[in-house]
Amino acid sequence: MSPPVTDHPDAADTDLDSAADRVADRVADRVAGSVLDSVADTETDAGDPSPLAELLDVLDVRPLGDAHFTIHGAEGDAESELGESDATVFIGQSQKQPHGRVFGGQVLAQSVMAAGRTVADVGGGGPRPIHSLHGYFVRPGDDSHPIRFAVERIRDGNSFSTRRVHAIQYGKPILSMIASFQEEAGGLDHQDSMPAAPDPESLPSARDILAGTDDPGARGFARGRPIDLRHVEGNIYLTPGRQRAARQNVWLKAVGRLPQDPLIHAAVLAYASDYSLLEPVIRRHGIAWSDPRLRPASLDHAMWFHRPARADEWILYTEESPSAQGGRGLATGRMFAADGRLVATVAQEGMLRLKES
Repeated sequence: MSPPVTDHPDAADTDLDSAADRVADRVADRVAGSVLDSVADTETDAGDPSPLAELLDVLDVRPLGDAHFTIHGAEGDAESELGESDATVFIGQSQKQPHGRVFGGQVLAQSVMAAGRTVADVGGGGPRPIHSLHGYFVRPGDDSHPIRFAVERIRDGNSFSTRRVHAIQYGKPILSMIASFQEEAGGLDHQDSMPAAPDPESLPSARDILAGTDDPGARGFARGRPIDLRHVEGNIYLTPGRQRAARQNVWLKAVGRLPQDPLIHAAVLAYASDYSLLEPVIRRHGIAWSDPRLRPASLDHAMWFHRPARADEWILYTEESPSAQGGRGLATGRMFAADGRLVATVAQEGMLRLKES
C-alpha cells in the first residue's frame, strides 16, 4: 500500500481537520522513519519500546489452534464438494496509528509470518522460503483490536507449498492473501541491472527532513518509524516533487539489526514495500501526501521474492507508475540489494481520489 488508509476505499472518505492531522495521518502510514540515535537500543529516550522492537513484537503472531470448516458442493455436482478442511489460526496485535486504522503493510507482513510458520516443518529437502504473495485489502482494520490469521494449507508438493491466509477482525476478513513457498533450487538465472543511485548515507532521512517543522505530528512520525526511507529525487511528504515524473528511487532498510530468520526479513521487506509504492502516481500529478484533497487507499498488493536479502541492509526500491485512470493508479517496484542483486519485484493498485470539499 502506500497512502494513509487502512487500505480499503471505504476508509478513504474521512475528512481530516487540519494540516497537522493530514501530515500525521497520511505520511505516518506511508513513509518510513529514520535512523534512531542508537539503532542498537531497544527503548526510546522516553523508555518506550523502540519502533523496531515494536514491529518485531507485532510480527510475532502466536498460534491459537485449529479451525474447522466444510465446503459443500453445488447441488448435483460431486466434484465441487471439497469436504472438511482445517485452518491454523494465529493472533497478532497492531501498531498504533494516528487515525486508528491498521497499516496495510503491517497486516501483509503478519500474514507472511503466519503462513511461513505453517511451512517450517514441511518436507525433508530443506527450508521453503516464500517466493510470491498476492493479497487484496477488503476492509479497514482497527488498530485497537487483535487480528486473527486463519492459514489454510492448500497444498504441500515435492518442492512447493501453497497457503491461503485470511486476516480477520470482528468475524470478517480485512485481507485475503495467497502465498507460495519453494525449496531452494538451481536453474536459469538472469536479472535486470540495478540503476545508478547516490549513496544512501548521503541522503537525508525523514527525521532529518521533518525534525525542523513546526508540526508535532510530523516530528513524531519521523521519530517513530521502524524503517529508514530516503528518497533519491526528494520526498513528497509536504510539497510536490519538482518534476512531474511517474517514477522515483528510494533507499530503505530497518533502523536496527534484525534476527537471522529469513522469514522475518521477507516479512519486513513486505512491510516496507507498502510505504512508498503509490508515490509515483501522485508525483506524476504534482500532489503531496499533505494535500487535503487526497483520498488514497490500497486495493491489492503482489510481491515476488527472487533472491535472499537482509531487510536491515540498504535496499534500492525503484518505483514507477505505468497508468492511472478511473480513480485508480497502478505502480510497480523492484528491490535491489546494495551489491546489485535483484531481490524482489512488487506491484500494487490503489484508489487515489481528489475530493474538493
